[in-house]
Amino acid sequence: MMKTAQDEFTARKDRRKYLRIVVQCLIILVVTVVCANALVTLKTYHPYGQKDAQFSGDKGFIALAYFGAARTGNHELIGEERLREHLAALKNQGYVTITTKDVAQYYQSAKELPAKSLVLLFEDGRRDTAIFAQKILEELNLKATMLTYPEKFARKDPKFLSIRDLRDLEKTTFWEMGTNGYRLAFINVFDRYNNYLGELDPLEFKQVAPFIRRNYNHYLMDYIRDEYGIPKESHNKMKARISYDYETLRDRYQSGLGYVPAMHVLMHANTGSFGNNDHVSAVNDYWIKNLFTLNFNREGYCFNQRNSSIYDLTRMQPQAYWHTNHLLMRIKYDTKQEVEFVTGDANRHKPWDTVQGALEIQSEQLILTSLPLDRGLLRLKNSTDFGDLKLSVRLKGNQFGLQKIYLRAGENLSRFVAVAVFNNYLYVTEKSDGGERGLFMVNLDRHDGKAIMSIEEHKQAAAVRELEAFIQYADSTERAKIYTERLKDTLLKHPPSIAEGAAEYVPELSVHAPGNRLLTLSLAGNKLSVAIDGKTAVHDLPVTASQPGAVYLESAWGNQGWSQRNLADDVYDGVFEQLVITTNTGAAQEEMLFDGRLQGWDAVSYTVGKAWDSLINWFVVHL
Repeated sequence: MMKTAQDEFTARKDRRKYLRIVVQCLIILVVTVVCANALVTLKTYHPYGQKDAQFSGDKGFIALAYFGAARTGNHELIGEERLREHLAALKNQGYVTITTKDVAQYYQSAKELPAKSLVLLFEDGRRDTAIFAQKILEELNLKATMLTYPEKFARKDPKFLSIRDLRDLEKTTFWEMGTNGYRLAFINVFDRYNNYLGELDPLEFKQVAPFIRRNYNHYLMDYIRDEYGIPKESHNKMKARISYDYETLRDRYQSGLGYVPAMHVLMHANTGSFGNNDHVSAVNDYWIKNLFTLNFNREGYCFNQRNSSIYDLTRMQPQAYWHTNHLLMRIKYDTKQEVEFVTGDANRHKPWDTVQGALEIQSEQLILTSLPLDRGLLRLKNSTDFGDLKLSVRLKGNQFGLQKIYLRAGENLSRFVAVAVFNNYLYVTEKSDGGERGLFMVNLDRHDGKAIMSIEEHKQAAAVRELEAFIQYADSTERAKIYTERLKDTLLKHPPSIAEGAAEYVPELSVHAPGNRLLTLSLAGNKLSVAIDGKTAVHDLPVTASQPGAVYLESAWGNQGWSQRNLADDVYDGVFEQLVITTNTGAAQEEMLFDGRLQGWDAVSYTVGKAWDSLINWFVVHL
């Protein structure tokens, strides 16, 4: 019997279906093997000994607390590979992990610690942290403390570790237990427009976080207050509320683990004592000193010595976006000890002089880490006679901070033309016979054509988001109905727009906001053209710095850096990816002056590796 066109179509469709199923099964198998390998422990932790570490008097110790770990990472959770890079660099510096018992003996009986001692913490008790950090701890023979909220144990949320999981972690020998307190909750919350939101749990807080500044507190830090700042509870009620958390924490750990972890991390940090109110502080003081051996009470700096109290320790929270030299730079200036910065690809370092800061080269990226409160600066060797040129580069440092390119630069930057992306603005400046002067600037949100809101429109958006959160998490149907009616009334309002003469809302940049901008420029004679992401920002801008000169790259902190989780980050990573510089003669084929792209098999291998990782990540997330 002859096959019809329909039969052939069906056969092809079936073949494609079978092929797709086979590919999916193979990928699922790979993902399963990867996850299983991450969960199987074959090694045992070996504590430091005399041969593993140097002992040279009281050098104190550093404490690092990661929020959590994931396979690829996000704005909160550090990726597995970057975590490995961080910890491997510390291992190579000579750091060894110490335990809660070591710290206690250091303060209580003057025990000598290794010269480079590290207390390694992972906060929030996340299951993915245990999965992705475990193998790294095994590879590097490091021991960490898993901090948990015992409130999570009863909820059986698969995102968080259970009591059984904690026991299993202890059995691996690479973990000990600590606590972040009984629960995470927020009180006395106001939004950026000073609207009172009251008490919020983590889910509610996360939903309205874009509209909140700094005006809120942690559950244990203060009296619960009304919108006028007046306590809504008596001293005895406050004492009972806070005591309940500590008592319940004690009971949950005792029944689950058989003991209360000796290490406590107070949320929030940097309150001065143990709270924002003396009476509240006294209650926390009583329970912390009765339940725990040590307490981390401060955050932002990593270095601890005997001149501080064992109940007033400080930790630094490395952020997910920190490259390795960012971490090392912070440690160097906190400890006042020398460190050896990582360099990455040594061969690709050769064309560059590091004037300030630290340079790591990974694949096609130049990662330039600034000095604290200062800058990082690179000079391209053999570029002193660069005049007319074309340049393209992808800037992948965070939006908050400075990434700057100097062209036609004289000795010690005595003259130049410069193009910079700084705190989400594009700047063009020059220096020829005096100080640096501005030639052009544009807000990159405006360049992108994003809608600009008025303050009143943003205020309404905040109210809408807050009411939606209150409806979603209302503790009764009646309360949800009240919030629903308020939402309807809010949506009926029509706040004035920019076009109607209202004041513009200027967003505050987060230090965590990622950046990814393709910068291309053309410099010929006394004219400069600049494009961002393929769209012209300025064309044939007149410049006066006409002498040939060198190419420099600069990174710098954005001049502010407050965040609730990291109060003192004044280091910045400029990331210059796929930097290409050619002559600019008008010829069909310009001469290559510098090419930072991978070539040949290296390029193929890099591209295939990225594609494979993306595929695996998709299956990990969606299966």
